[in-house]
Amino acid sequence: MAKGRVSREDWTMAALGALARGGVAAVAVDVLARELAVSRGSFYWHFANREALLVAALETWEQKATTDVIDTLRGVPDPQVRARALFAEALGSEEIAGLEPALATQTSHPAVAAVVARVTATRLDYLTEVFTDLGLDPASARHRALAAYATYLGWLELRRVAPDTAPESHLDHPDARAALDHLTAMVLAPPPGP
Repeated sequence: MAKGRVSREDWTMAALGALARGGVAAVAVDVLARELAVSRGSFYWHFANREALLVAALETWEQKATTDVIDTLRGVPDPQVRARALFAEALGSEEIAGLEPALATQTSHPAVAAVVARVTATRLDYLTEVFTDLGLDPASARHRALAAYATYLGWLELRRVAPDTAPESHLDHPDARAALDHLTAMVLAPPPGP
């Protein structure tokens, strides 16, 4: 990357990578500048301080991993197709490996806590909407949304902490698609009868 040609998005994506690797403490301007092969002055062209970079990075994550996904899926009219597409996207891709589990461990930082809380609320509300559209009553839809979101977070954590024990959780494993399809079928299964 040419010196001085680093965009605001380059800095925010580098910050998200650092968050995934080492949490808030890893978002160090000098380290990121070296990683991006630019001077520290490039940073100040885009951000007032490290905290502004951290907030921008978290807002980028919120936009890409939540708002954009939901906006795209709202255009899918069939609720079953929409639900399957949601789980395929959520469980089948990870732009920055380990970011979501890493953020969950950093909620003692106020900026991280605020964005993680907002993202969690938005995702749970959308999941409740998805399950309501699939025919569940509001209370059951909310309960299924909680279970589905816990499953999602657990899958990402399993991918991060047990790559050798649960290799199917990794996208490049030959059985990954079958494992994801099974998980999705379980989450979307009709509720048990009375």
